[in-house]
Amino acid sequence: MSRILVIGGYGGFGARMTRRLIAAGHDVLVAGRSADKAAAFCNRLDHAEPVVADRDHGIGLVMARHRPDLVIDAAGPFQASGTMVVEACVAMRIPYLDLADARDFVTGIARFDAEARAAGVAIVSGASSVPALSGAVARHLAEGMDRVTQVDIAISASNRAAVGPSVARAILSYVGRPVRLWRGRREAEGYGWQELRRERFTIAGHQPLARWIALADVPDLEVLPQQLPGRPEVTFRAGTELGFQMIALWLLSWPVRWKWVTSLRGLAGLLLPLQRLTRGAGSDRSAMSVTLRGIAEGSGIERRWTLIASDDDGPEIPTLAAALLAEEALARRLSPGSRDGSTLLTIGQFEPLFAGLSIVHATTERPLVPLYARAMGERFDRLPAAVRMMHDLYGDGGAAGEGTVERGTNPIARLTSWLMRFPPAGTYPLHVAFAEHNDAETWTRRFGPHRFHSMLSQRDDHVVERFGPLRFAFALPSDAKGLAMELSGWSAFGLPLPRVLASRIEAREWQDEAGRFRFLVAIRAPLIGAIIRYTGWLVPISS
Repeated sequence: MSRILVIGGYGGFGARMTRRLIAAGHDVLVAGRSADKAAAFCNRLDHAEPVVADRDHGIGLVMARHRPDLVIDAAGPFQASGTMVVEACVAMRIPYLDLADARDFVTGIARFDAEARAAGVAIVSGASSVPALSGAVARHLAEGMDRVTQVDIAISASNRAAVGPSVARAILSYVGRPVRLWRGRREAEGYGWQELRRERFTIAGHQPLARWIALADVPDLEVLPQQLPGRPEVTFRAGTELGFQMIALWLLSWPVRWKWVTSLRGLAGLLLPLQRLTRGAGSDRSAMSVTLRGIAEGSGIERRWTLIASDDDGPEIPTLAAALLAEEALARRLSPGSRDGSTLLTIGQFEPLFAGLSIVHATTERPLVPLYARAMGERFDRLPAAVRMMHDLYGDGGAAGEGTVERGTNPIARLTSWLMRFPPAGTYPLHVAFAEHNDAETWTRRFGPHRFHSMLSQRDDHVVERFGPLRFAFALPSDAKGLAMELSGWSAFGLPLPRVLASRIEAREWQDEAGRFRFLVAIRAPLIGAIIRYTGWLVPISS
């Protein structure tokens, strides 16, 4: 019988981890700062022994006294956490796992690899929902795909799942803070708990869930682009069940983004009482999804794995990877070295653990057809190669080149350009990021430091481009020389507007003699004259 030291063993996830290990036949040293809490928790369990320990102060002495066969750190938060536990495990040749989801901590664990190999010990960080489970699912979905272009991961927790102090501090540590991303085939930046959107978790035969989710900073954003073919864009969003909580966090993210305050971690003490007040609301259901888009056998494809947990079993999910890897570590089946947990498990290994919980999961697959190909039908295949390639989008893409901007001089034209965030006149290096979601495309254009974006969707054989509350519907006349976009209607806030009041829009795309994609967009308004004209060239970024 093995003895396992679980740091934070009576906390939210730690308590579940402890019970799972005892059920598997292990003795558990339940460690934490409070002797009373540890003792009270262990009094209800066999094979559990309370231990007073602080992972940041004197943890090595505790480990030397008890000599566990394995150490699992479930304490958190791991954002800005030290590595004393890891260092002590390497020095004492004790295998180590943690439930960390902090990006820098998990990805930084590799720096102990040489020492761990020399000591002959396995050190694994991120043995939790991310990146261990999410990585196993992503690799499973990517099987047979030639190129993965986009990975979307979403997690929504039941409101009845208790949020401990460490979870609260972890969330608030990155709300409104910059998040490093790989998007549009280059490095980009988002902001924690922004990019708010509604996500629907659906499994046939089961009641679907619709939840708000927002951008979170996790290891997957860094490790999955390196592991999957094609270096895909990866986005991770998380959320609580109650919409007003999500909206409140989204609103609070803006003062941090605007640098009015440096962090919201100080609010952790207020978040917990508020969560307890609303704990009776909502349901006992949690959900997770992983969606991959890309190319398989020359065609676009989307594969989506969805999990829905009921009966308050959602909080068990973060402990499953650690339970599996604990058995691997104790049996010495994990090779020595230090790494994150994203490549160590398969989705099949989770199946027996899912079966013991109120969990259902399923995988769906559907073909992907690019927006312009759907709208144009057979005419799309007759476009010049450079034009066709620019619109051949499956999930995420990017192109780079050069653009020249001319602006109108009328004061109203200047105001319109400012409101639409059009760039000032000049010649700029140009980057365009393309992102597809729910069959709509978002184009983010960067003329040097100036950015503006629009969303495009299909309406029969037309494309509708949206700038904020304004929508413009375009017919797509084309021939072997290129493509034009002819305005057929427009609206504001969903209300159709007279064509006579519409701006005159000239929009063309073609292939030049060098084989590059060329474009021209010119907008003129009645009585105002020229508003903006921009033209240039782009080349798709392949890696």
